Amino acid sequence: MATTKQLLLLRHAKSSWDDPDLIDFDRPLSGRGLKAAPLVGRELARQGWLPDLALVSPALRTRDTWRLVSAELPAKTPAKFVQALYEASAADVLAKIRQANTETSSLLVLGHNPGLEEFARRLAGARSDAAALKKLEEKFPTAALARFVFDGDWARLALGDARLTHCVWPKDLR
Repeated sequence: MATTKQLLLLRHAKSSWDDPDLIDFDRPLSGRGLKAAPLVGRELARQGWLPDLALVSPALRTRDTWRLVSAELPAKTPAKFVQALYEASAADVLAKIRQANTETSSLLVLGHNPGLEEFARRLAGARSDAAALKKLEEKFPTAALARFVFDGDWARLALGDARLTHCVWPKDLR
């Protein structure tokens, strides 16, 4: 029997470009990012959208985003740092999600554009919330969160299968 799953796609918070000598992987969060990430964590807690597991790109800005987001959640959420999520395409993101344990009912994926945004747009099915879909189609800014639900198993998730219920931008949370 298929169960309802929740998928939370989170783009890393705004990163800093202040040090031109840093490689992309090692860029830290900017001041704006340091403020936005906890807001997203508080929104996850307020809405009750609590992940059982987080799959996080190992780049510094995604690790820092997760540290700040997870600190606002009511319970410790295990995280796996997945190299394949750094510079991931939409297909790469889907492949990692399909590997999730069937016991996981709520999964958060924290990654980067353009792959994360492309995946979110392609995942949204016909029964998606119109307002959320319009926001997602407009853009997926740093620290944006897209919430999807679908019935089935992670291994069988296909593009167009999930219902986008919410698209939250940091500016919505101030």
